[in-house]
Amino acid sequence: MKRCAILSMDNLKGYEVHDGLLNEPLKNAGWQTETISWKAENIDWDQFDLVMIRSTWDYQLDSEKFLSVLQNIDNSTAHLENSISVVKWNINKKYLRELELKKVQIVPTLWLETFDKHEYLSWFEKLSTNQIVIKPCISAGAFDTFRITKAEHLTMVDVLAEKFEQRAFMVQPFVPSIVDEGEYSIFYFDGEYSHCILKKPKLNDFRVQEEFGGLLSKVEPENKLKEQAELILKVIDTPLLYARFDFVRWKSSFALMEAELIEPSLYFNLDTKAPKRYVDAMERRMSQLAKANISK
Repeated sequence: MKRCAILSMDNLKGYEVHDGLLNEPLKNAGWQTETISWKAENIDWDQFDLVMIRSTWDYQLDSEKFLSVLQNIDNSTAHLENSISVVKWNINKKYLRELELKKVQIVPTLWLETFDKHEYLSWFEKLSTNQIVIKPCISAGAFDTFRITKAEHLTMVDVLAEKFEQRAFMVQPFVPSIVDEGEYSIFYFDGEYSHCILKKPKLNDFRVQEEFGGLLSKVEPENKLKEQAELILKVIDTPLLYARFDFVRWKSSFALMEAELIEPSLYFNLDTKAPKRYVDAMERRMSQLAKANISK
């Protein structure tokens, strides 16, 4: 029987995890699975055929150690999905700047290396907005993300100085459509469209994650949304077992908020057929890799 490690974290209390819905289709496809924290010590990764990065949602607290663990897995005989090269590229949100240079629409962004209280007020002017969102370049799950109005900006100086004095971060205008309409997440497994959901924040919030009370529903994506997502797949131009692209409506189209290629929730709970589509994609990927290895 083939063996698959599902990479998670020490404690998932307070998180919404849906990867258990993969158990049945994985079993039916002949896979034995084991969930392992990425912080677990002395794991023999050679005993697995495949390691899938899934709910490693605290990696941003020690991203260097996380990458070191993934490198150990990549050095083993196990196959890592998504690949370590993809993770290294995707772990820093500056990848958005690269995508923008390749004609992908993103929300206007200021990229900064350290917090300067003397420049702080100018960000509102540069972005032509009365509300900004500030978040670290290495972050996950709205970790250390702040929504600040121009009127209250002085009250946040000390907090921001502490958080970003020695950490690169990004500043964007707050996008009202996140509250008015929601954020779209569109999913691709092995390059093929799977499903799409709409995430809306709870009243008086801007965070759309389930953990913060976000309201989620399955939707059919507009053609413009799929076109944007598939453009990004072409630009990235590398095999991906899974990809989630988060968009907000921006002017007459959609702007990419995140290309989630490391540990995104894939919301299997909102599409009953998605788990099998994922496993089918996984089987295709592993078959292709096996054929490639035989031909070497």
